[in-house]
Amino acid sequence: MSEEQQQTVPIQTLRSFAPLNAMKRDNLAALARKVSLRAFPPGKALFSRGDTDKRTLWLVSGSVVLSDGPQSGEVLQGGTPAAQNPLDPNVPRRVTARAVDDVTCVSIDSDLLDVMITWDQTGSYEVEELQAQLARAGSEDWMTTLLQTNAFHRIPPANIQAIFQRLQRVPCKAGETVIKQGDEGDYFYIIVQGRCTVARETPLNREGIKLAELGVGDSFGEEALIAESKRNATVSMLTDGVLMRLKKQDFRELMNEPILQWVSTEQARDIVARGGRWLDVRLPSEYQNYAVEGALNVPLYLIRLKLSTLDTSTPYVMYCDTGRRSSAAAYIMAERGFEAYVLRDGLANTGLPLTRSPAAAGTQAR
Repeated sequence: MSEEQQQTVPIQTLRSFAPLNAMKRDNLAALARKVSLRAFPPGKALFSRGDTDKRTLWLVSGSVVLSDGPQSGEVLQGGTPAAQNPLDPNVPRRVTARAVDDVTCVSIDSDLLDVMITWDQTGSYEVEELQAQLARAGSEDWMTTLLQTNAFHRIPPANIQAIFQRLQRVPCKAGETVIKQGDEGDYFYIIVQGRCTVARETPLNREGIKLAELGVGDSFGEEALIAESKRNATVSMLTDGVLMRLKKQDFRELMNEPILQWVSTEQARDIVARGGRWLDVRLPSEYQNYAVEGALNVPLYLIRLKLSTLDTSTPYVMYCDTGRRSSAAAYIMAERGFEAYVLRDGLANTGLPLTRSPAAAGTQAR
């Protein structure tokens, strides 16, 4: 076995570990599809003291020694009662775990594990109730894909339960337009089966410039709902598929509000002073007229396309004139793992020093 293999681990194996042994059958089955098996040769460190990786490990077979210094420590054997619990789940790690012989471990993302266990213990709405509706479409994995996104890690379990209860199933045909540029926003969409294309019409290109292609687990339509604006792109089906949609008010109450992190001018300055970056999501013409000194400009309509140019390790303080566009951009970035903040009330009445420079366009993200 290679050091790490993504594969389905038998449910009975997962049932031998705590706290997985307390999960409902269908929730555990959904979680099992996100589990990895990892193999370590003798002498290999599973993790070291001080490590901050967010992975939870359980010992399946073999022996490991746990030590907090140069001296030999506790030896743990797979298959014993002591191995039922995760190996030092603390972050940062308090000990070093090293393989004594050939070792196999179950591994899973700690944030996903926490979300699934919390939801399992608080929600009465079973995964299988939605999965059954979609089984014939071969789309049983969309729910765990969605739960694994960074955005869902910030949503309270009760909200997650309500979201899945209120989602509406919508079958679509290839070529069908789901949302059209210029229309009013009404729904937030999640792709359950099939693929979609995102295109934006410009004065020079009425056919539309392709911005992105989306697949199972991807979502769209949030910008117009958050910013209270018209659709800024057209989304069409590339293939036959199935979408789940959430009404505007449900989206705003259950998903948008818990995810967004609003900050005052003073808090924003502190974030930037500690290594953060201002991110202006207005149009280039607005940015060139006046902007916060040192700000990067990525217009809202290009935010998805430009995410690869941004540093996921840098906190970003988003701003526009009012907070509408910046909150929409921050949602998209938070959903994709960025540490994104929204400047409350935008540039209005913030007292921030603004600059106006003909060279400002040269600092835009490329």
